[in-house]
Amino acid sequence: MYNSNDSTIDKILLSRAKLPRENIRDKKSAEEGGCGVTGFISSIPVRGRHIYEPSVQMHNRGNGKGGGIAAVGLSAEDLGVSQEVLDTHYLLQIALLDPKSRPEVEASNIEPFLEVHKAEPIPTLDDYREVDGLEIKPPDVWRYFVRVKNDVLERFVEENKFQDLKPGRAEDEFIYQNSFRLNQKFYSSLGVQQAFVLSHGRNIMILKIVGYAEQVTQYYLLEDFKAHGWIAHQRYPTKGRVWHPGGAHPFIGLDEALVHNGDFANYHAVSEYLKQNNIFPQFLTDTEVSVLLLDLLNRTFGYPLEYIIEALAPTSEYDFDLLPPEKQHIYRYIQAAHIHASPDGPWFFIIARNNPYENYFQLIGITDTSMLRPQVFALQEGEVQIGLICSEKQAIDATLKNLAAEDNRFCPIADKYWNARGGSVTDGGSFIFTVKDAGKGDGSKKLVCTNKFGQVVKTPRNQRHYKLTPELSTPANAGEISQAVANGLTATDISGFRDYCLKHITAWSYTEIQYLCDEIIKQANFNDANKSKAIEALTFLNDRHFPTGDKKRSSVLQIIRESLVSIFNASPNLNEKTSGIYRYIDWDFRNTLRPPRKNEKVLVINTREFPPEGEDCDARLICAAYEMGWKQFVCYGYKGQRFCGCGLSKETDDVRIDVYDSSGDYLASGIDGLEIIVHGNAQDQLGQIMKRGKLVIYGDVGQTFMYGAKGGEVFVLGNAAGRPLINAVGRPRVVINGTCLDFLAESFMAGDPLNGGGFVILNGIEFDDDAKVIDQTTPYPGSNLFSLASGGAIYLRDPHQKVVYDQLNGGEFVDLSPADWELILPYLKENQKLFGISIENDLLTVNGEQKRYQDVYRKVQAVTLDVLAKESVAAEEWGEDWQDD
Repeated sequence: MYNSNDSTIDKILLSRAKLPRENIRDKKSAEEGGCGVTGFISSIPVRGRHIYEPSVQMHNRGNGKGGGIAAVGLSAEDLGVSQEVLDTHYLLQIALLDPKSRPEVEASNIEPFLEVHKAEPIPTLDDYREVDGLEIKPPDVWRYFVRVKNDVLERFVEENKFQDLKPGRAEDEFIYQNSFRLNQKFYSSLGVQQAFVLSHGRNIMILKIVGYAEQVTQYYLLEDFKAHGWIAHQRYPTKGRVWHPGGAHPFIGLDEALVHNGDFANYHAVSEYLKQNNIFPQFLTDTEVSVLLLDLLNRTFGYPLEYIIEALAPTSEYDFDLLPPEKQHIYRYIQAAHIHASPDGPWFFIIARNNPYENYFQLIGITDTSMLRPQVFALQEGEVQIGLICSEKQAIDATLKNLAAEDNRFCPIADKYWNARGGSVTDGGSFIFTVKDAGKGDGSKKLVCTNKFGQVVKTPRNQRHYKLTPELSTPANAGEISQAVANGLTATDISGFRDYCLKHITAWSYTEIQYLCDEIIKQANFNDANKSKAIEALTFLNDRHFPTGDKKRSSVLQIIRESLVSIFNASPNLNEKTSGIYRYIDWDFRNTLRPPRKNEKVLVINTREFPPEGEDCDARLICAAYEMGWKQFVCYGYKGQRFCGCGLSKETDDVRIDVYDSSGDYLASGIDGLEIIVHGNAQDQLGQIMKRGKLVIYGDVGQTFMYGAKGGEVFVLGNAAGRPLINAVGRPRVVINGTCLDFLAESFMAGDPLNGGGFVILNGIEFDDDAKVIDQTTPYPGSNLFSLASGGAIYLRDPHQKVVYDQLNGGEFVDLSPADWELILPYLKENQKLFGISIENDLLTVNGEQKRYQDVYRKVQAVTLDVLAKESVAAEEWGEDWQDD
């Protein structure tokens, strides 16, 4: 950090006033929102091919007009320099839109000022048309490892009175200003752009094109290039020169690269704030403005990361009141100084960062307080560690799957997935993955995940991952396991076999679990009855939480899910001349779709190669199959495909769809009677305008869940992200066993629940490391519960009454009546049946003591409009504290 006194800051800002800017325009041009952002950082360097697959899977979030990647913690060997040069030299990368401009660029901005250790063109494919779909030739890029010449730096320090700055910080500022001058001369001030700086930091680089992010890795031959951290962006900026690679993400500060999903309406206000500090945007995009603001707060003002995040995404409302007094004091000053320059959202940032002064790399995710842009975080710990941040969970799963296929120290399933709550006292809306020296003396690294406040995010300790090996030894108890499987799958009821698995799986080794699953697969091949029970048993183990002992739950799930895939894959396709209830179809065999024959009942759809949406997507295939007479579907292999269950006709009560793997957005939207079971976490916009039917989610659910829903019964094992059931009407009836980030049932219009209307049961529980049900810190952490609702109710499990009136905005607490309990009890019983969450032992037991339902659950109902009107008038006449007397 700088010696951050006012004089030093003023000198830095004053020096920037000398930079040329007369031709820089500040108007915004084309606007389009909705981007795909992804990133990961690992304790070991990983190849660029692993940013390729998640980028491909978010291809539909782009449009081919702008894509880019950044890498941090690079491989000195891949770059052909020593580690000392990589650590100490600035890696200057210049995009030559006009290759003939290079001599002039070098003569103008490199040769007079910089000592060049190495200069070379970045290798590319011989012909850009070798990259499928790449329509515009990417720019030639030259890479320079540079330091500022001693006499130049001394003169720069003398002219700007930077004697109080450490030499390294003064050199940083020279590099920053030199790049500005280069961009101004060869990009911003010309009618025809010739060149611009892609990146100029240490141990970090950026490449971007008019195209898709994955095409960057292909064209610039990055598949085998190694780095600790990678980020990527699809689409192009919501403001700026969207037709040009200069306008694509990522954007550079100095030693940090930023990508961004979203938009902010106060672009001009933020730009004006930067101009007041002699910072003038050149590419005229909100993403560029974001990273310039970040650089100002970090490098000029010298703020620690917590204060930078507070300036970008301020803590507000009820959350601010919960901050410790000392933080409130500091945050008030930060907000007073920076609130007018805080991007107003909606936005979500992913930042790759190198700190060369403290020797660590970081991947940072920050969401704004409105939380309108999707974001998912994930962590995997073990022999190696990796942190991941993406717009969609399926992109995280794609990354891990690719990594695990190459290196068995990675698992295709993360140990932990979660969302951030913007502007909150709980996590600050931000998580930081830091890779630093492990302290072993061998140069190895370790990864630590913290939130905005420095609190460490951990996964269960003393557990190990499963390493897939070609052959596993036969366990000593193989005979016992084989007999248990044979007896269990031939029994009329498999509940005894399920209990057997739950009893032993905690103490079993991975070898024993793998052997169990292999035996289940063998039994499934005998006949359809066995197959159905095998699927039921493995699905139960996939869905149910149970203690895993010294084994990672993610690795246990890996074995179970791979076994399910093996059984699904063995189903006969539609052309095979065999009898049975199961039939298989995939992308290659999609044209063989036909009506069911004889005893055929279940269509098994391998969705993996289907496009995410459009006429040929798997959701369309399901609709076509339904029209032909198929009623039961098992869909697996998902990697983010959207709209599962959408488009079926009314009165589909006899239709059931079981969904496995990484399903996508809009699942179950508009359904009218059918049943969908998601065997894992779900993504965003599920159940929108849902009318009737049943939706079960064995995990968490993403943003704007059940927007505008009119009915249906829904059960969620885990948490919901922001804004579930916003604008819902009619009679939706929902059980959420976890919690919600905020804005639960905003503008809920679901009538009187005791007279056929809708409601939400929020249990506020979670599972601990031993799979025991425990209370979350609070059943509802947000500031807006049931905001502006006019009907319906929230039945809140809150035995300690932690939720307070200030968290309501148009709602009120009322006593839970016997009629209310009679209404919600059947849903809690179904919840118990689905998830194993006992009403008596889990929900009504508090601190080991079973309580009455009236002492555990609270009801929140809408305040009538006349009461709201009276409160508004009273507050206006007497002040906000009019009720205190």
